[in-house]
Amino acid sequence: MKKLDGKVAVVTGASKGIGASIALHLAAEGAEVVVNYSSSKSGADRVVAEIAAKGGKAVAVHGNLADAKAAKTVVAETVKAFGPIDVLVNNAGVYEFAPLEAITPEHFHRQFDLNVLGLLLVSGEAVQHFNPKGGSIINISSGVSTIAPANTAVYTATKASVDAISAVLAKELAPRKIRVNAVNPGMIATEGVISAGLHEGDMRKWIESTTPLGRIGTVQEIAAAVAFFASDDASYVTGETLHVTGGLR
Repeated sequence: MKKLDGKVAVVTGASKGIGASIALHLAAEGAEVVVNYSSSKSGADRVVAEIAAKGGKAVAVHGNLADAKAAKTVVAETVKAFGPIDVLVNNAGVYEFAPLEAITPEHFHRQFDLNVLGLLLVSGEAVQHFNPKGGSIINISSGVSTIAPANTAVYTATKASVDAISAVLAKELAPRKIRVNAVNPGMIATEGVISAGLHEGDMRKWIESTTPLGRIGTVQEIAAAVAFFASDDASYVTGETLHVTGGLR
């Protein structure tokens, strides 16, 4: 038996990077997976094809989760394809760094509307369609909520909000047997990090120098942590924040 046999999982923002790796890992553990995407249909289709090639079941579902109608659609399409939800992984998010004097309403809303409001919208819709036996919500936060780098005031604030929301919802949803936990990655060399040039240079050197393991993480390491929280191995774990950072504080 695989850890997630018979379970239905939704992974938001799963067309690339950490989200794609999570979708692949959950499918490998037996889950039927909805691969949500906002802009990269081709990326989501590749993830679905890779899951299918390994004998798993997955569908790609479009939806910008900052839009309440899209959040409803993603959940409705999940239930239509696979039935009640057991696992929701809130991975969709954006980041943009700026010093204080460069922060604008647009900079603020672009990140808060997806990273925080979108998480709440899709979670609120999904819990109405969870398996009556309960399930698991895993929110992908970030190590920045702890280390608070300079020039990241808005992004760090969104992830600190995700941490707080996770703690609140763990209490709120416990009577419905829905566990809520957060996974906070350190630096991971995803496509977005590489395109922003953050995978090398001073930022990476600083992180590696302050990390006991002396390296950045991998998408597979984040996916493995998520799979644990999604499984019955974590049946008594809720309201926790797991820092997958190699010891960075």
